Amino acid sequence: MSDADDKSQEVEAPADPSRPEFVVGIGASAGGLESLQRFFDHLGDQQGAAFVVVQHLSPDFVSLMDELLARHTELPVIKVTDRLEVERDHVYLIPPGKDMTIRDGHLWLTDRDPRDKLSLPIDSFLRSLAADAGTTAVAVILSGTGSDGSRGAVSVADRGGLVLAESEATAKFHGMPLAAIDTGCVDRVLDADQMGEALTRYFELPRVASKALEPDGAATNELEALLGLLRDQSGIDFTAYKPATVARRVNRRLLLHHHTDLAKYVEQVREDPAELEALYRDLLIGVTRFFRDPDAYKRVRGLLEKAVETLDKHDHLRIWSAGCASGEEIYSLVMLANEAFRERDIVPRIKAFATDVHEGALRAASIGRFPIQAMESIPEEFRDRYFEANGDFCQANADLRSQIVFARHDMLRDAPFTRIDLITCRNLLIYFDRDAQRKALTLCHFGLKPNGTLFLGPSEAPTGLEDEFDVIDSRWKLFRKRRDVRLLPTPDFVPFTPARPGALRTDRDVDVASQARRALMDRFGPPALLVSHESRLIHAFGGAAEFLHHRDGEVSLDVLELLGDDLRFAVSATLQR
Repeated sequence: MSDADDKSQEVEAPADPSRPEFVVGIGASAGGLESLQRFFDHLGDQQGAAFVVVQHLSPDFVSLMDELLARHTELPVIKVTDRLEVERDHVYLIPPGKDMTIRDGHLWLTDRDPRDKLSLPIDSFLRSLAADAGTTAVAVILSGTGSDGSRGAVSVADRGGLVLAESEATAKFHGMPLAAIDTGCVDRVLDADQMGEALTRYFELPRVASKALEPDGAATNELEALLGLLRDQSGIDFTAYKPATVARRVNRRLLLHHHTDLAKYVEQVREDPAELEALYRDLLIGVTRFFRDPDAYKRVRGLLEKAVETLDKHDHLRIWSAGCASGEEIYSLVMLANEAFRERDIVPRIKAFATDVHEGALRAASIGRFPIQAMESIPEEFRDRYFEANGDFCQANADLRSQIVFARHDMLRDAPFTRIDLITCRNLLIYFDRDAQRKALTLCHFGLKPNGTLFLGPSEAPTGLEDEFDVIDSRWKLFRKRRDVRLLPTPDFVPFTPARPGALRTDRDVDVASQARRALMDRFGPPALLVSHESRLIHAFGGAAEFLHHRDGEVSLDVLELLGDDLRFAVSATLQR
């Protein structure tokens, strides 16, 4: 799941020789000067990269950092001015009292609001860096208190960039590095004087894996073997992901381990379960935040209020967040749903489901414990009502957590939750190939109530199923289920394993598999009836047709009308259960 339209596209090498191949964002706070000096002492002067230092500096503080760092590097050290173009082999320093972002290779400055008690300049810069530089971004978190930088580091990792954190051995204050490490996105934890050498090696191996993964057949067997190992370990078929996404993530792992040969990396993965797990985490999308895209959530709030207005007094409002990652989205939605009930003075009746394929993310989400800086986008009254502060963290209260069920679920393999009022599947489809996108969208359609709402990411649409959804908001990708109809091809929700590791599934493969399963059921299975939740007969297996009887008059597919008296009561009771 990202922070800047989630386009996640590979950033090509710059044509302009003055532009950097990599941009390194360095966050430092208390105790950071010594760490910065150690860092630059061990960094060469011809790296092909730009280094941007972001510190917590008071507007009343006269910074001498340029003079101090100039003694530890041969690279030019420059205090940033607004809209300054970033060049390779330069060091850039944020001025006091400013916030800074990077866009189109230029550094943009804004005045920091003195009333803002929770200033997070490192997070702000790293998020913009992730969006601007993609796979050529690097985040370095040095000594400092608090947790600034941790969320931005996650954004960099999500784009396929590199994340380093300073070890306790050299960091005078461990708060910032430990907060980054706790996110699970840090690639290497190193002493400050080891980072320069590590980055030098990293810069010397650009795009090695991308060349190895070019579609010339040279690395096909190795890639198939790698995806087979992932499927055996996780149960997830990554061949349904876009090839560019897979190549980008594999490339990053090769660069981290200084491999130039994909076959050698596959050997490492076979022998090192920890590396297989690291690759698995890299291939999954796990970036989100509370009330992401606030204007979109204003529209969603209105839709939830309407849903509560029309809700039957015995029903629950049902919400499903697919690909929930660390859980901020489902907590945001459930808070809004509670407010919709509160405004009507109704006791909340909410059933929310949060699903993901990553069990570690689900465990963290279910605990509901978030760094205090992650709460910045939550309205203050919501923080007071639904969370309890505990040091540098906030804990979702028991009432809020009790309304949410967290469960492992694969959008491409598992049956959906049903009778859902609102399904969010944001920024997940963009990583799937076309066939997988259609299957996921069909599953969402199946799970929604008539007139239920589908909430997608800014770069997504119900492609191929446009006739089944009315557009509620084209900007924020909100769609309403138009009719309760069974779509074709029907999601069979039975795992399908390709004939060989990494083989791509085709429509013909799925048809053949469905026919084979049906033939096996007819020949060897017991008499069985497949029915919808509305008791409509869908299919009969194993000779079950002998129990069905059509009567004179209008033909019905209601299974209870087709069964004889001796079976009708038993089947009715079973369906009720």
